[in-house]
Amino acid sequence: MKIAVAGLGYVGLSNAILLARHHTVTAIDITPERVADVNAGRSPIVDAECSEYLASGMLDLRATLDPREAYADAELVIIATPTNYDAQTHAFDTSSIETVIDTVRALNPRATMVIKSTIPVGYTKALKERLGCDNIVFSPEFLREGKALYDNLYPSRIVVGEVSARGDKIAQLFRAAALKPEVETLLTDATEAEAIKLFANTYLALRVSFFNEIDTLAMATDLDAREVIATLSEDPRIGDHYNNPSFGYGGYCLPKDSKQLVANFAQVPQSLMNAIVSSNASRKTVLADSILARAPKRVGVYRLVMKAGSDNFRESAVQDIIVALNDAGVETVIYEPAWPGETLNGQRVLRRFEEFDDACDLIIANRMTPDLDPVAGKVFTRDLFGQN
Repeated sequence: MKIAVAGLGYVGLSNAILLARHHTVTAIDITPERVADVNAGRSPIVDAECSEYLASGMLDLRATLDPREAYADAELVIIATPTNYDAQTHAFDTSSIETVIDTVRALNPRATMVIKSTIPVGYTKALKERLGCDNIVFSPEFLREGKALYDNLYPSRIVVGEVSARGDKIAQLFRAAALKPEVETLLTDATEAEAIKLFANTYLALRVSFFNEIDTLAMATDLDAREVIATLSEDPRIGDHYNNPSFGYGGYCLPKDSKQLVANFAQVPQSLMNAIVSSNASRKTVLADSILARAPKRVGVYRLVMKAGSDNFRESAVQDIIVALNDAGVETVIYEPAWPGETLNGQRVLRRFEEFDDACDLIIANRMTPDLDPVAGKVFTRDLFGQN
């Protein structure tokens, strides 16, 4: 099968590699460096499985900047372009998706287009009606940053937002590409599939906020947060996972998806979705105040990435803490080997840990790593369990 994939981020790259194991895949991106990396067998994102498969030379995969090369002969087009949340409109910016759709329809109107980008509830149905085009299907992704290809090879479930023979064919395409022997496969209407994606990520944001609020209470009292959380998590209905306190949820998906779900509830009475978003903001305020209470002269920020094994800085919670510290007049310096520049928003970025350690009297770290063991005495963290 000839397949095109639009976008070489976490979702697009992992899908391109997944399908290129059995099909001919042409991936397209607007960034020349990403295209060059893929064609050279290098992964443009931090993902062990992506790197391994690209380096193997066993994939029928080519990347390009040329829409005609990607779309003209494709039977299927996977759309995995970014849909950032627009704070002005209170909705996802879906313009990148529609640009791809317009281009595909002009070059290859028979191609089936599968949207993998996260979109508002009701978007697919409305778009098909507005364009008068039936060749659009939504299929959500459930991936972790740094484990995107692994989660495609061993998916928790496959959801396709179309109850039809075509929807089943798309589902079986992904199921056949997986290494997991049995995968739960669900066909739903497009609107339900969109809701499944947003509710899944908002629940994860809720879980992060829940355990963070236990830790916030512990910081204000003599409560042992580690003991409470560990024992609470012994209940199989709760589970011992995704329960390690942090500086707050961030990254590309959880902040924007939870805000989009709040927007979808604009005309519906609710309080929980709003509370998730406000809880995350409150957590960062509490931590910034706790850091300021230590009266540091210069604060060192250890890594901007959201978690170990990721290269994603987008909306990482620590960036809001940096802003709060700077607003209070505290200088910060950042240790981030993955940042390409010398500064970030006016703050110095260092790549040598020794220089970083010498430059600050307090280090804040969302997650502890072995690098920090020698200086643990001056580290502020809420990492209780040493895991993401």
